[in-house]
Amino acid sequence: MKNGPKPETGKKIVIVSSVFIAFLITIAFVNEIQFDSLSTISKCTIHSPSSQNSLPPAMKSSENDIRILIGILTRADNHERRHFLRLIYGTQTVTGAKIDVKFVFCNLTKEDQKILLALEIMLHNDIIIMNCKENMDNGKTYTYFSSLPDMLNNGSGSINPPYHYVIKADDDTYFRLPKLVETLIPLSREDLYYGYVVPCPSMDPFVHYMSGMGYLVSWDIVEWIKDSDIPKRHMTGPEDKVFGDWLREGRRAKNRYNAKWSMYDYPEPATRCTHELWPDTVAVHRLKTREKWVRTLEFFNVTRDLKHSKMYHIH
Repeated sequence: MKNGPKPETGKKIVIVSSVFIAFLITIAFVNEIQFDSLSTISKCTIHSPSSQNSLPPAMKSSENDIRILIGILTRADNHERRHFLRLIYGTQTVTGAKIDVKFVFCNLTKEDQKILLALEIMLHNDIIIMNCKENMDNGKTYTYFSSLPDMLNNGSGSINPPYHYVIKADDDTYFRLPKLVETLIPLSREDLYYGYVVPCPSMDPFVHYMSGMGYLVSWDIVEWIKDSDIPKRHMTGPEDKVFGDWLREGRRAKNRYNAKWSMYDYPEPATRCTHELWPDTVAVHRLKTREKWVRTLEFFNVTRDLKHSKMYHIH
């Protein structure tokens, strides 16, 4: 029979084991304290007000930005044109302004529209469907402007006015948003009427009216259109001329800005309203074909900010 371990050896093993276990407990305790400390520091860093105050001043507020709504009057079935215009306006970079582009048309009349338009709204949220029968010169423009105050004034907590300026635009007009904002900065934000004076030879915005390619008014005029009886009595006729008649009869828009020749019709075919493409352009009208759009976009080099990538080769 083998002899068992000596008593002294057993005592040494017990003592060494006890010391080792105590050492492990101490390390675990220290680590727990360090982890809790790091967690607390991390939480303080995320929620500390001082860290928020370190943001650059430009990121804190945009209260001085010009707020513009561009309503493009179109038709429900013009899906392809809307998707194209989303590219046109979604790739423009603007500073000093907040610009919303919406597509505006009257009540839906087909079953497929209800599905397709619902999908567009879910994805883009840039469509206004008004309570009217689709038309061009029989009240659609009035419905657009007069509907906006009730749509956009959402109570005391909302921004007032929701927009400084509202634009009615055609879907064959290309607005260069940075240039538009540049021209608006020095202008009044009240009682303003802005656009391309027609008839084409005219240069006096107080005698005639602004072309339907795209004209702008300040928010106070939008509210006046909603409340005044003058537009209600006169809705039929060329919508841009009728709009000018409202302002003349109501003695509104004492501030007027003629954007000619920064706004003009596409050069071809040549008319008294056309102009060669040039750098100071605010808007080009009558882009009726893809070829005209492409030539216009090429002239203004709209893809200059395209970044190089191994995923595509565009020369």
